[in-house]
Amino acid sequence: MSARKQLVHRSSGTTEPVQQLGPYQIEPLLTEDQEAAATAYRVRVEPHQQTTPSYHRVAEEFYFILAGTGTAVLDGAPQTLKPGDFLRLPPGTRHAFITDNEPLEMLDIHVPGCRPERDTYFVDNPKGK
Repeated sequence: MSARKQLVHRSSGTTEPVQQLGPYQIEPLLTEDQEAAATAYRVRVEPHQQTTPSYHRVAEEFYFILAGTGTAVLDGAPQTLKPGDFLRLPPGTRHAFITDNEPLEMLDIHVPGCRPERDTYFVDNPKGK
């Protein structure tokens, strides 16, 4: 069955290996074999952390805040985050996250799909210049 037509159901508590990428804990919700037009991740950033700014040249990115509070820094502008908030980041949007006193947990979807080793670029200068 091709990836485009493959139905995927992940039961709660079923996890893929979590990848640590700096302060990000990234749990893929689709394996590479299941990936078609998008990738999906559950992302967790522990309390009192700041991620390195990154961007995607091709992928549009969607975040839905599941739990926790913090700040998203989007092209240098801070945006307060709380559960239920939604972010749409067009390709090229430089983004980083700063957590408060609790972990920040997010659903993260990329269209087209990307992975840490594909279409993910970290900005060496935190100010993005």
